[in-house]
Parts: sequence; C-alpha cells; structure tokens
Amino acid sequence: MTTRHDGRGVLSRFRAVPGIRAVSSYRREWLVKDLVAGVVLTTLLVPQGMAYAELAGLPAITGLYTTVLCMLGYAVFGPSRILVLGPDSSLGPMIAATVLPLVAAGGDPGRAVALASMLAVMVAAIMILASVAKLGFIADLISKPTMIGYMNGLALTILIGQLPKLLGFKVEADDLIGECVGLVRKIAEGATVPAAAAVGLGGIAVILVLQRFLPKVPAVLVMVVLAIAAAAAFDLDEHGVGLVGVLPEGFPPFTIPDVRLADLAPLLGGALGIALVSLADTISNASAFAARTGQEVRGNQEMAGVGAANLAAALFQGFPVSTSGSRTAVAERAGARSQLTGVVGAALIVLMLVLAPGLFRDLPQPALAAVVITASLSLADVPGAVRLWRQGRAEFLLCFAAFAGVALLGVLPGIAIAVGLSVLNVFRRAWWPYDTVLGRVRGLEGYHDIRSYPQAERLPGLVIYRFDAPLFFANARAFRDEVRRLAGAEPRPGWIVVAAEPVTDVDTTAADVLEELDEALNAEGVHLVFAEMKDPVRRKIERYELTRTIDPRHFFPTVEAAVAAFRLRTGARWTSPDPDGMPAGPPDGPDPGSTGPDGGPEPGSTGPAPTGGK
Repeated sequence: MTTRHDGRGVLSRFRAVPGIRAVSSYRREWLVKDLVAGVVLTTLLVPQGMAYAELAGLPAITGLYTTVLCMLGYAVFGPSRILVLGPDSSLGPMIAATVLPLVAAGGDPGRAVALASMLAVMVAAIMILASVAKLGFIADLISKPTMIGYMNGLALTILIGQLPKLLGFKVEADDLIGECVGLVRKIAEGATVPAAAAVGLGGIAVILVLQRFLPKVPAVLVMVVLAIAAAAAFDLDEHGVGLVGVLPEGFPPFTIPDVRLADLAPLLGGALGIALVSLADTISNASAFAARTGQEVRGNQEMAGVGAANLAAALFQGFPVSTSGSRTAVAERAGARSQLTGVVGAALIVLMLVLAPGLFRDLPQPALAAVVITASLSLADVPGAVRLWRQGRAEFLLCFAAFAGVALLGVLPGIAIAVGLSVLNVFRRAWWPYDTVLGRVRGLEGYHDIRSYPQAERLPGLVIYRFDAPLFFANARAFRDEVRRLAGAEPRPGWIVVAAEPVTDVDTTAADVLEELDEALNAEGVHLVFAEMKDPVRRKIERYELTRTIDPRHFFPTVEAAVAAFRLRTGARWTSPDPDGMPAGPPDGPDPGSTGPDGGPEPGSTGPAPTGGK
C-alpha cells in the first residue's frame, strides 16, 4: 500500500511539470498552426540569435546553441503557452560588461564562452531560488521612470557600440564617451567602408520600412535574404565587408562551464543584475500575453521556467536569456497555440546546423549590426521620457539619472543606479509625504484640502490635519514639527484632529515621538486627536502604551465624529476664511455627514452616520 501511495505521489509530481501538463491537454487542431508558427519564428530566431551573441561579445554560433536549448528548457518547465525565450538585446551589453573584462584583449573565445555559460548557471540559480522563495515582487524594485531611463541609456549604448561594425571598422574604447570620440575620429579619418555602410544602412531602412508599412512581413528575414544576395552578387567580401562565414557543423556536447575561482565574484554581480532585468522582462511580457490569451500569470512558475531555460543553455555553451516580447508577438501573429512552436523552431535550427551549416556564410556582418540597431531602437522610449517631463519633473529627474548612469558609467552600474533610485524614490515619498489641513466645502461631501479649496470653511479652535504616510523613524520628526507649528498658530487651536486613515503603520521611534508630542501639547492646552485610524495601527498604539498620555476618548471612527464631538463641547460654528486666510464669516449650517456625540446623525444633518473604525 505504501508503494502504491508513493507511486501515486511521484506520478502526481511528474504531472505537475508544465510541459507534461501541456502535452496531456494538447488539442489536435493546434498542430498545423504550431508547425507553421514554428517555421515563421525560426526565420527571426537565427539572425537575431547570431546578432545578439556578437552583441554579448561571443561567437555568433553560440547564439544558435542558446536559442535551441533555452526554448526546449522553457517548453518543459515554463507555464506560458506561447512565451518565447532567447538571446536578448537588453541582456547582451550586460553579458559583455561582465564577461569581457575577465578575458584579456584578444583572449581565447573559448574562455569567454565558458564565462558566459557560468553566468547563465548563476542566473538560473538566482531565478530558481527566487521562484522557491516566491520573490516575484522583486521585479517591482525598478519603477517605470527609472526603467525608461535605463532602457533609453541601454539603447544609446547599443547604438553607439554597433555603429563601427555597421560602417566597417572597429573602435577600441572602454566607455560610451570613448566610443563616441573613436567613432567620430575614425569617420573623419576615412575609415568607413562604403560597401559595409551601404549594407548596414540599407538593412536598417528595409527593416524599419517593412515594420512600419507591412508589419506582417518578416522584416528581418527579408533584410537578411537581400543582404546575402547582395554579398554573393557583388563580392562584398572583396570590398572590405566582413561576412559571418561557415558556422561550425553539428551541435556542442554537454559541457559543464570551467572557470577560475577568482572569476565567480565578478560573475555573481553581473548575474544579479541580469536576473533582475530578466525577471522584470518576464513578468511584464507574461502579463501582457496572458491577458490576450486568457491565461493566468504565475510569476513564481515563470521564474522557474526562465531559470530552467538558462540552465539548459548554460550546459551547451550558451549564455543568459530572457523572454522576448517581439519574438512572442511574431509567434502569436503566426498562430502559435503552444510551446510546440518553440520546439519546432529549435528542431529547425538543429537541422540547419547539422545539414546546412554554410547557409549563412555570406551574411554580411553589417547586416547583423542592422538587426541589433533596430532592436535597440525598439528599446528606447523617448516619448515616455517627454511625457515624464510634462507630468512630473521629479520623475523625469529619476529617469534622466538612470539614463546618465547607463550612458556614462556602464550597463551594470546603470542597473544598480536604476534600482537604487527606485528604492530612494519610495523612501523619499515616505520621508516627505504630502500633508495638509482640511476644511469643509459647501456642496461637497467630507473634508477637503484647503490648498485646493482656499474658500473651505473651518472651525475656530479645531485643525484637521492629514499626513499621507505611515509614521516611522524617518518622518516622525517632520510630523511632530508640523503639528507643533499648527499648535502654535494664532488663534491657538484646542484640538488638532489627525485624519489618520493614510497612516498605515507606527513604529517604535514614531511612538516615542508621539508620546513626547502629546505631553508637550497637553501642557499648552492643546489636545492631539485621531480619527479614522485603522484597527491594526490602533492596536499598535495600545501595545506601545501610548494611551497613558493620549486620552483613549480622543480616538474617533471618522473625522465627522471628531468634528461633532468638538462642536458639542465648544459650540464652535463653521466660518469662512477672510481674504488673508483667517477664519471669519457667516454662521454655518449643518455639517455634510456630521454626527452627534453618540455617533448618530447630528440634528439637522443630512449625511450618513459614521461607520466603524478602519
């Protein structure tokens, strides 16, 4: 009986593998669509795989090895039906920035491949561990403004880095400024190869025009075919244009990356940055395509799937990969229904490597540069940066700082800056939150910001103060100083009612500040009152024993209840501010939604009775 039970458990776990579930639920009517989509997808995978491998500073063939294995790995362990993985333009510069400094100038390409494969192993481990720990929320560490700045900086870095290859020469430089200076100098010296420039610029034009006016036509494939035809027809290699040449025949053996122990620390730093960008890419792409297909996004399973894809690529001389929105869109438009599309694409690439390794021997290198440059243009979001400039200068400054970090310091420092700025922005909002005094506006329910409504009525002796953040060590003193300022205003208030609904937490430092503040205000005849405080926060207040100084009767379920209690106690009447902003004006009518001391509607009130604490 135990054996049968264990057998059922193993079988259950076996069926839990996404690829096994996909096979068991596969529909026969999907087959033709998946086969066709796989053929169409392959036409994009081959040139992009080679181009992005060279962008990462690796031999072009490794891009094809990586493409095959990552798609097979994700087909087994990835939960999405049509998400396509592979070498990515946003990861290429990060891989190069991590690997190339560890390889001496003109060093062994085999060592670079081994380092890149170990980098993929580390990315896989990070993604799988994050999946087990359910850390998908880490993708939120990069805010949209900093991501826009990072991607714009990355696009510029890729563009400048590929222009020499597009124009037929090389530039040796360690940073973007050096590359720009070297590029201008080489052009001025006449180093441009006219035939290479014609192929490269023509390739960019073909891709952009087809993408713009004939989006269903495989633009990259058309450009590659035209470039190969031009190379054969005009003997471009004899005019100084570099060609890809014959690719190695066959497929690489299972290989465990062999690197030095001293290389592991710098590789780990790069792996963390790559994993973060890949995670953000994966979650966003999975969400977008799941919404179209009616699937549910399973973020932790997606991370495990991407981790498995990276590990599979790493063990066959591959490098780190991520999801690709553009290739997934191609597969979707071609009719893909399942991961069989990726499996078909992988099989076709293997057949090409085994049966026709010379198929792309006449492909010009500037054509690969054109593929990368057009991909970099799709990364850039200049309209997004302009929108940030118009909507919020603080957000634009974050965007620009991330852009400058990537452009001036490099890709890996840039991602660290982007994450750091995102975290600091969150901290800034909590450190200096929006706060204001509230008043009553005739014709509107509730109480409103007197900055937005200068005509708002107020009660003499009462200040309604709203602080839009949790109270913690960094902002508790700012809260204290503002309350003290309000308490010292003339005429001096008797109550300061804190509209505490936005206060979602109070830490121990803030609790001590509140205790000192209440004691100081009590000595001046001013009472600190709280309204709409959430129950968990109120329980913390009681646990901190703050009710020793703050009168327990000074906690109200709503602002309306606090106002009603103050009016019952003092007989104060609503007044309108005079032109100088001081309360003065005609006698008031009933509060909108005001309440009597027992929590019921105040006489003459037309508003609803208050509900319980929040």
